[in-house]
Amino acid sequence: MGMAFVRGMQGNDHQYLKTAAGAKHFAVHSGPEAERHGFNAVVDEKDLRETYLYAFNKLVGSEVETVMCAYNRINGEPCCTGQGLLRNILRNEWHFSGQVVTDCGALNDIMDRTTHKPSPEELAASAIKAGINLECGSILQNDLKMAVEHKLVSVTEIDSALAPTLRTRFKLGLFDPPEIQPYHLFGADSIHNPFHIELSRRVARESIVLLKNNGILPLQKNKYGSIMVVGSNASSLDALVGNYHGFNGDMISFAEGITKAAGPAIAVQYDQGYDNRDTVHFGGIWAASMSDLTIAVIGLTPVLEGEEGDAFLSPSGGDKTMNLPEAQIIYLKKLKKATRKPLILVISGGSCFDLSPIESLADAILLTWYPGEQGGQALADILFGRNSPSGHLPISFYRSLDQLPDYKQYAMKGRTYRYFSGTVQYPFGFGLTYTRFNYSWSQFPKQVYSGRDTMLISVNIQNAGNYDAMDLVQAYIQYPPEPDMPLRELKAYRKIWIQSGSSARAALYISLSDLKKWDSIRHEWKIYSGEYHLIIGEHANDHSLEVAFTLKYRVPRPDSACHL
Repeated sequence: MGMAFVRGMQGNDHQYLKTAAGAKHFAVHSGPEAERHGFNAVVDEKDLRETYLYAFNKLVGSEVETVMCAYNRINGEPCCTGQGLLRNILRNEWHFSGQVVTDCGALNDIMDRTTHKPSPEELAASAIKAGINLECGSILQNDLKMAVEHKLVSVTEIDSALAPTLRTRFKLGLFDPPEIQPYHLFGADSIHNPFHIELSRRVARESIVLLKNNGILPLQKNKYGSIMVVGSNASSLDALVGNYHGFNGDMISFAEGITKAAGPAIAVQYDQGYDNRDTVHFGGIWAASMSDLTIAVIGLTPVLEGEEGDAFLSPSGGDKTMNLPEAQIIYLKKLKKATRKPLILVISGGSCFDLSPIESLADAILLTWYPGEQGGQALADILFGRNSPSGHLPISFYRSLDQLPDYKQYAMKGRTYRYFSGTVQYPFGFGLTYTRFNYSWSQFPKQVYSGRDTMLISVNIQNAGNYDAMDLVQAYIQYPPEPDMPLRELKAYRKIWIQSGSSARAALYISLSDLKKWDSIRHEWKIYSGEYHLIIGEHANDHSLEVAFTLKYRVPRPDSACHL
């Protein structure tokens, strides 16, 4: 997905960039938000290579123009002045020739929040020597000249550091006449036009995940004369856009989307219902008891989770627990007890939740994430059956935080579907639809492969239900029983639309070189020979189809130039 995003942002012209995409935050920037300016991420080489650097390596291979270094340290080395990360791996090993920019104020963090506090000129020199090209801050502007005078860095090194930023500006056409640039005709009609609006609606619709459905969905309009919509997120723009957002005049809230789709024949009412800071006073319960159906739009917004500083109501500086706010749980229990009518839960937020306190209360549960400007329309499309849901979880939903290691530990053992062996609430890749799909082999994989092969998988998918729908067929790999191997890994997937009663064939490709793992003894990538398992399913715990194959990897002779 990151590679596709880079291609879309940067365009396909051989000379000019549409815009310069940036990969951030390099690296291991996944720790506590409140401590991000000073924490030290301790991570072993295997997890660093296989997990934390994996996506960055893919983006660099896709010619992303910019990489932003992070605030934190890795194994004691600051991300923005460390030779190991920026010089040895990014530049020398991956051959990245683009621009490296610091996160805003990251160099000041090194000077103000680390045990060894370098002088401003020492810090400026170390940033240049590590490979920084552009600072979001003022250290290089104010102190680099002094660093030259103190002979901490040379003018030649500064010139070399400047070159990638100039190349980026040349690629953006900033020094060329507009008429020779392929993107200069982009204007107001290229922003928020009908194509973009419909695309936003489609993206939101296809990302909504149906977690539970006792058969109430899709809603049949002739069964409901009145609908009560409750919850502060139902009318919230924050619940649509997350943080780092813009606004326009066509934002469709969840309440608006439901009301529009319901039509004039159904009476739709709205009440905020609760305030997250008040566990005593609630509204809309009587009105809900008089309605045929209640849709409660709950969850979080960016003021409760997100980037440090933006999430100003978060008690933990932007991080959250898996628990929903207590007021929401109390409110839903009171609502269900008082109404005894069908209840649909719509949950917004950017990560997993513990839904066990409220799961039994709901007839259906949908997860919208932060769906964007057309989120209300997209939700209504799903609720009223214009489209069958096709979103799938890109993370595991655990039962509680007690199942996981401490947040400040960075070892992958016991984390994510790749290494967690316990029972989860909803597995990675999970997502219900309004139909059911059956899988069968169209073309079996071969029995034996080499590390240079590409595996072709062909699966027949039958839509055995009553709704046209999209299926997301997923291909997982189980590895030989070597130490520290993942339990499974998603290696290919395809989303395919299938009419009710029809079948379609999905072709999936897996490059066997992508099964390489880091050898911590030899400090290099290695493909392990042995028996692997290919598993086809609808989520990480589904084994609809499974077949074993053998991977034989011949170690190249020492004089061979071929290596993985």
